[in-house]
Amino acid sequence: MASHQPGNEDDGPQLYGLDKELHHRMMAKYSPQRELEARSWLEAVLNEPIEGDFMDCLKNGVILCKTLNAIKPGMVKFSTSNIAFRQMENIGNFLTQAQALGCRPHELFQTVDLYERKNPGQVVDAIYALSRQAHCAGFTGPLIGPKLAEQRRRQFSEQQLRAGEGIINPVQMGYNGGANLSGTQFGARRDPVGKEAKWERL
Repeated sequence: MASHQPGNEDDGPQLYGLDKELHHRMMAKYSPQRELEARSWLEAVLNEPIEGDFMDCLKNGVILCKTLNAIKPGMVKFSTSNIAFRQMENIGNFLTQAQALGCRPHELFQTVDLYERKNPGQVVDAIYALSRQAHCAGFTGPLIGPKLAEQRRRQFSEQQLRAGEGIINPVQMGYNGGANLSGTQFGARRDPVGKEAKWERL
């Protein structure tokens, strides 16, 4: 299984200044281990191997769209054309339907993040998000990353709600302990040393 360092500067135009610094920071966050887990998850869902560089395999959007259709059949249409426009359209269709499945916009990526390797780490994060949301939607296949917590609504009877109205929370009663102004005489001279202080002659 070949591996290519994602986001290599040789893959695109030379970066300078702030752009270069941001690029290096972004690449420092990239995790090969997470990429491997994301690849394994896609292979398990599709039941087919993904050979070669991971980002190159995802670049045309076909694998991502196939994954959506494996989760929910007929969810997205895609093209197997080698034309750049069609490939970017596949990615855009995937992103749209991933949001429809429940993925939040900040969990996904921009088309250029994948197609031009601008942010491969975000692409991997989006695959994790897709796995979580797929399970929330009823997908019974494999899962990567933590499962989303399920919302649990508590139902109280009318009698329980009325009983709670007569209870005063101690926090709401206020607090009068601790530091206070007892013993304070306004207008009196202040003695910073105290009456018990003893002075030693040097």
